[in-house]
Amino acid sequence: MLGLVENHSLPRTAAFFDLDKTVIAKSSTLTFSKSFYQGGLINRRAVLRTAYAQFVFLAGGADHDQMERMREYLSALCRGWNVQQVKEIVAETLHDLIDPIIYDEAASLIEEHHTAGRDVVIVSTSGAEVVEPIGELLGADRVVATRMVVGDDGCFTGEVEYYAYGPTKAEAIKELARTEGYDLDRCYAYSDSATDLPMLQSVGHPFVVNPDRALRREATTRAWPVLDFHRPVRLKQRLPAPRRPAVVAAAAVGAAAATAGLVWFASRRRATAG
Repeated sequence: MLGLVENHSLPRTAAFFDLDKTVIAKSSTLTFSKSFYQGGLINRRAVLRTAYAQFVFLAGGADHDQMERMREYLSALCRGWNVQQVKEIVAETLHDLIDPIIYDEAASLIEEHHTAGRDVVIVSTSGAEVVEPIGELLGADRVVATRMVVGDDGCFTGEVEYYAYGPTKAEAIKELARTEGYDLDRCYAYSDSATDLPMLQSVGHPFVVNPDRALRREATTRAWPVLDFHRPVRLKQRLPAPRRPAVVAAAAVGAAAATAGLVWFASRRRATAG
């Protein structure tokens, strides 16, 4: 399915992967809600609400308006969270929660792209505190993720600094192409959602994975390949040790895609009072 090993006399290339429902079978952020509850960061009502959001997400994805409502809700909930505590919870539960929901087909693609000499870049709307460890687990070379503003007290303020969503993903990819020397016409991209059309249109080899209805229509119109990923596998049993740790693309893309924004998990201490 993929091209032969890269000719290194040519410009570099990369494969850009959306994360949720493309590489893993669920929403990366919402998957951690139970862990955040056990860590005292959210209350039971917030857990139930995130469970419902996960159901909606899995049932048919989320359109732009639903994504915006979820962004506003989750960014408000995370206000006041200690960033270090969030990172510790994610690190402690990463293998138990994420390993079982990696798509075997996605793992194979990551291997194939690395073997062909391409960089692998995870581009996700979920928060960096969740996406960066997952990217490292996957052996990704870079990560583009959303970021929240962190106050002087080390806690999230609830404000979004950089939102890796829709056209912003495409802008980050183009900036990476400039700084890393990628030839986008020879690059690959994978996503399940119509909200990622700008990202898919940015590369010469777009693929849709488990697409929502809107993206499936676009894929049919544009004659884009449609992939069906349905076999979750424990990543540490499927993939060899990562080649090198993930690098946060926000650092690589510099000012154009500066440090980024939203933490996609339902939590803030003040919510426990509700």
